[in-house]
Amino acid sequence: MVNQAEEQSEMRLYDDEGDLLLQADARAERVILLPAGDPKAASKDRDRIRIQWGQHILADLVAGRYRTAICAVNDLDNTHGIIGELLELVPTSQWNIDSATAFARMFHESVAVHSAGDHEPYILKFDLDRILIMALLRPRGQDHFTLDDLSRGFATITKMLAGRRERWPAASVSFLGAKSNRLADADGNEPAFESVLRTMFEAGFRGDVYPSLGMWELAPTGAFASYPFPDSLKVMRSGGF
Repeated sequence: MVNQAEEQSEMRLYDDEGDLLLQADARAERVILLPAGDPKAASKDRDRIRIQWGQHILADLVAGRYRTAICAVNDLDNTHGIIGELLELVPTSQWNIDSATAFARMFHESVAVHSAGDHEPYILKFDLDRILIMALLRPRGQDHFTLDDLSRGFATITKMLAGRRERWPAASVSFLGAKSNRLADADGNEPAFESVLRTMFEAGFRGDVYPSLGMWELAPTGAFASYPFPDSLKVMRSGGF
């Protein structure tokens, strides 16, 4: 009888000699995925955020894998933001980076005149026919987003997605590693990915999230493929095993 260890050792990822050729070392960009949960206990609800490790959000959006994309926009310069790249890649888009930035500026100016008491941040919609962009508008006068901005923004986004089947599936950037619209905590530092996921989850978001490319180099730290993370992480942090 073949035991379980022997059976697993016969499993291969690649044809021919691929498994031997693709053994990553410390010099390679790599993500170490940790299994979590019981795959036989699937639930019908969407009470998790799926993390798309190793995938490219721009390629998936252009390929039509999502109906809604969530990212950031500001009223000054979005040249290095993902929204600019997306507007250029979608052939049916009537928007470009200049018109999107001008729209954000005009929106802020209008709010300052007519709704000065409203709570920021706002969500701007850019309909590119195949893709709907929900862009979290960076509050005026700030050079970055805060976790509080993210919380209030995703609370609004969750309401905008609720009951709208035509807006699903939805995917969001992680807001980390950004150049045009960076995210910072109370100390001015970039928060941990876990803090971002917790903020989105507690605001009600249950779509997919794409990590920044810099997170592909965090091995040997193990990563989970969904949030909330398993309880075992809490146990280890408290000193248990």
